[in-house]
Amino acid sequence: MVKLSVIVPFYNVQQYAPDTLRSLRANARDDFEFILVDDCSRDETPDILERAARELPGAVHLRHETNGGLATARNTGLDAARGEYLTFLDGDDWLAPGYFEQLLASIEELGCDFVRTDHVQCTARARSVHRVPHGRRGEVMSPRDVILPADRSTSVDYAYAWAGIYHRRLADAGLLHFTDGLRTAEDRPWIWRLHREAESFAAVSLLGAFYRRGVASSLTQIGDVRQLDFIKAFDQVVRETADDRDADKLLPKAVRTYCAIISHHLGSIERFEPSVARKLKSMSAAALKRMPQGVLDDALDSMDVQRATRLRRLRRRPVSAEVAA
Repeated sequence: MVKLSVIVPFYNVQQYAPDTLRSLRANARDDFEFILVDDCSRDETPDILERAARELPGAVHLRHETNGGLATARNTGLDAARGEYLTFLDGDDWLAPGYFEQLLASIEELGCDFVRTDHVQCTARARSVHRVPHGRRGEVMSPRDVILPADRSTSVDYAYAWAGIYHRRLADAGLLHFTDGLRTAEDRPWIWRLHREAESFAAVSLLGAFYRRGVASSLTQIGDVRQLDFIKAFDQVVRETADDRDADKLLPKAVRTYCAIISHHLGSIERFEPSVARKLKSMSAAALKRMPQGVLDDALDSMDVQRATRLRRLRRRPVSAEVAA
């Protein structure tokens, strides 16, 4: 039986894919499989992956005929995965040698549904450690119990799918698939659902995942309309949280986080194309009107003056029927 399936989507990352694949080779084991999903790349990435399919132990090469985005590519990998445990890596990131063996050992020792790990963020030559915002390490807990408080960063705000490992029972229960078609913020509904519906998790102090920031082809660096999918993603978070049995407790966190993300994008609106900037404002205003208004009032009251003022001004903006829908 395959012990660990690693799902790795690639899209136009010819510059970085060789490093990613070398790091997978340094993590290979006879019972590991590496599912390499080419999301219809238009550069040299397909050639690099075809070679890897022949040379990398455990490689499974899949290709999309049309580009579907990161969420859809991950789902393709999940559908093909055979492992008892599953994890992710993005096609422009890399790993320390032997990292997956340590990661697997941590979840087997703890016996929980999923484990979350720290990571190293890499921007050009700079390196910084980013930790799971959960202080109790190596202790199995209910993931639902660590969603709150609303006004502090918690484990649901650390939404990196690749920063952890997941038992197959979560995939069998439908908790590991992503919302098809989301071009950005795809991890947000995913991590919230995981924390609401899984039974057990732990955070561990394990470093070995290297997250490359500032990649020119990354959607976090591109100010086009795909960035606005964060609104679809957070609409889903709020909608699903409103249906939860603890909605009265959890909605303030969901709404406040949504507001913080809107404010963040408005604060750097100059990086968007002009037409997208206008759309960002109108769609964000409509999103504020869709939120539970009493919960929104409390969220704005709890935020700093600059963010609260920006959002209250936006809240008063007229919204067309088409945008509101």
